[in-house]
Amino acid sequence: MNTRHLGNCGEDRAEHFLVGKGYQILSRNFAVAGGELDIIAKDKTTLVFVEVKTRTSMAFGGPLAAVTPAKQKRIALAAAQYIKSTSAKFDSIRFDIIGVLPDKVEHIPNAFVPARTTL
Repeated sequence: MNTRHLGNCGEDRAEHFLVGKGYQILSRNFAVAGGELDIIAKDKTTLVFVEVKTRTSMAFGGPLAAVTPAKQKRIALAAAQYIKSTSAKFDSIRFDIIGVLPDKVEHIPNAFVPARTTL
């Protein structure tokens, strides 16, 4: 299985997980120069940017550790572009991470807060 296919499968599982928790999915794979947002969702009145990391095992570290500060900055910059491009109404924004392994899905709401200079 190539990494893109693995990523798509993980994003499908993450989307199903979020929908089961009552989230409304607004977009997937929103791409801008320099970054991509895996899942954009709405949790009540909160706009949620979800980074999904999928791993087949823990051999090279867990999926959540792969969201480095540099990756967080790219996500925040892409989120700013999304916010500028949409007319969606929301009261707040949040950055979540979902780690997908073969036997579980781990959701970390409000996983990081980007630097103020990025939003």
